Amino acid sequence: MKVLSIQSHVAYGHVGNSSAVFPMQRLGVEVWPVHTVQFSNHTGYGQWRGRVFDGPAVEEVVQGVAERGALKECNAVLSGYMGSADIGTAILRTVAAVRAANREALYCCDPVIGDTYSGVYVRPGIADFMRSQAVPAADILTPNQFELDLISDAPSDTLKAAKAAAASVQALGPRVLLVTSLVTAETPPDAIDMMAAEGGSFWRVRTPRLDLKAVSGAGDAVAALYLVHYLRTGSAALALGMAAASIHGLLRRTAEAGSDELLTVAAQEEFVAPSAAFPVEIV
Repeated sequence: MKVLSIQSHVAYGHVGNSSAVFPMQRLGVEVWPVHTVQFSNHTGYGQWRGRVFDGPAVEEVVQGVAERGALKECNAVLSGYMGSADIGTAILRTVAAVRAANREALYCCDPVIGDTYSGVYVRPGIADFMRSQAVPAADILTPNQFELDLISDAPSDTLKAAKAAAASVQALGPRVLLVTSLVTAETPPDAIDMMAAEGGSFWRVRTPRLDLKAVSGAGDAVAALYLVHYLRTGSAALALGMAAASIHGLLRRTAEAGSDELLTVAAQEEFVAPSAAFPVEIV
């Protein structure tokens, strides 16, 4: 299996490709990472060094991969944070090129826009680009609850509302949806939910809430894990259970260590043999 992953990259810590690539590799996937930025660390530290790449720079790297005759072997494109609209355009052009070479290839879009705690943190215009162009192009979409509400323009404060919001987003294009960090009126205070949707059916997995510092990169990791498991099983429900088990294990290990960064390497066994499993229920 081969995945082209177009995301940001940091030298220190684990966000973007630095969070997504290794879990996929640990699961035996050949990953072709293309970086949209190369920073010393994620911007949450307040200070960082490095450079942002533009759309043409991304397309140039992809063109080089295409010249190796490799795109016909690509099973999926994975994208995350888009720093600008021209990066988004480059990603969608890449998706079109991969689909032209292999019509079975999937596009998994993690529509990074913001979260409940910080609100929208992308540049002006990115949220509109996501909704109008990236979301319709995606086969698999992996928003958090805040992003689900923003894209659907509807609240998801109950399970019924979350399902309705998910269905409205799927009507825009994606056939598979994974909603992360989901908290509804039905979610117990000591738990957190994830929900998957496909073909008019919905599944939920509930994991214990962890006493965890604010860490970045978990969404990038879970999108990558979900994509790999969906490619292998063809099942939104099975992929949900597998991805939830692994990301909970990673976050639990990170919480136990009191780390400011995900323990992506130290907790790598959680990707291949999670220490705990959680039931997936149809809702």
